[in-house]
Amino acid sequence: MAIRGEFSSRIGFVLAAAGSAVGLGNIWGFPTKVASNGGAAFVLVYLLLAFVLAYPVLMAELIIGRSSRANMVDALGKISGNFVGRATGLWGCVTVSLILAFYAIVGGWMLVYFADAAVSLFGLTSASEWLLTDSVTRNVIFCFLFMALTAFIVVGGVKAGIEKWSVRLMPTLVLLIIALIVYVSFQPGAIEGWSAYLVPDFSRVLDPDLLINAMGQAFFSMSLGVGTMLVYGSYLSKKENLPSIGASVALVDIGVAVIAGMLIIPAMYVALNNGVEIFTPDGALIQGDTLIFKVLPALFDTIGGVGIFVAFTFFALMAIAAVTSSISMLEVPVAYMVESKGLVRKKAVLLMASIIFGLSCIIIVNFSTLFGFVIALTTEYSQPLLGLVLCIFAGWIWKRDAILAELKEGDENAEHSVFWKIWPWYVRFVCPVIIALMFYRSVM
Repeated sequence: MAIRGEFSSRIGFVLAAAGSAVGLGNIWGFPTKVASNGGAAFVLVYLLLAFVLAYPVLMAELIIGRSSRANMVDALGKISGNFVGRATGLWGCVTVSLILAFYAIVGGWMLVYFADAAVSLFGLTSASEWLLTDSVTRNVIFCFLFMALTAFIVVGGVKAGIEKWSVRLMPTLVLLIIALIVYVSFQPGAIEGWSAYLVPDFSRVLDPDLLINAMGQAFFSMSLGVGTMLVYGSYLSKKENLPSIGASVALVDIGVAVIAGMLIIPAMYVALNNGVEIFTPDGALIQGDTLIFKVLPALFDTIGGVGIFVAFTFFALMAIAAVTSSISMLEVPVAYMVESKGLVRKKAVLLMASIIFGLSCIIIVNFSTLFGFVIALTTEYSQPLLGLVLCIFAGWIWKRDAILAELKEGDENAEHSVFWKIWPWYVRFVCPVIIALMFYRSVM
């Protein structure tokens, strides 16, 4: 196991796994969904569904990973005993690679705006103009830089790479968010933002659209279905109590999403107070890339000289959020290449990072055609279906005795725990139905 790699501490694993889950979607997607779906009422539904839906699937990945001590392909192959499991694992590797291909482009944009804030501090106007002018050349360069940064961390392995940087980057991320919350909260208009975010509209709680949005956010925000948590779980010590450590990961992920909302929504209303439009023509809050690259930079421009420093800090935290997720995504195919194909880690990282960067370049060159298509293909179709299949593996194919034996590794009384009394039948019957319903509603 020392050769394969293992997290050296509980906190190292929790921060790495939470870093995988805490991506750009938590920061630019969750807050606007909250404000547009009943405020605190959405938060309450999300918290419930995070543990009703996402936590059981997270536990399925962690248990499969730690029991098999293998990458996604070999782990599912061991459970199924045939090619179906390995084919599913390969499907997961392809999906996560495609996700990283478009994610690296977005991560590159975060570096662009971070660099723009940096050069603006020194008054380099021409450099700023080049950075903010969309072009294939700019996008390829910064996508390459983002992938190089990701590869640099992953090549260090579990302890010297992923864990080392996660325990530095995640606390930095939280501190930057808190610092910006304090600053934004004292700006004119912030009170209205706090109200939109925290005042509940309980009439929306049973709204089917709210429930579907909350289900989707809970599932996708924890980076489930594509093998990241399975692979991280395979590096987890046998001494750890899996239900407990899984709950810790879920709580950190949820906590970061909630405090991100405390930054983004008040900031949007400060922007509105300063004359920046924050609503779409149909009255919904602007979200996604338009929010990050149009609304918030416009806000930073309206708050004077301090705006450059606020922009610098904000895009630093966005870059960190992107990297903590990208390293977990790259690790999935890298683990497969190292363990199944016998490549040394450095060569595996270089190979997979190069392939994924090549895919990113193809998307950049054919942006209008491929960018939205790849996002829809992976996150709306492939990822939820993989989550469904993982539930089937954990609930129907894998023997209960093997699952219990794995849980007992970290808790000898696991057989009598509340978790064991509920989780096996829950992941077998309830989770597949909820995921199937969520998938049906999202694609119809």
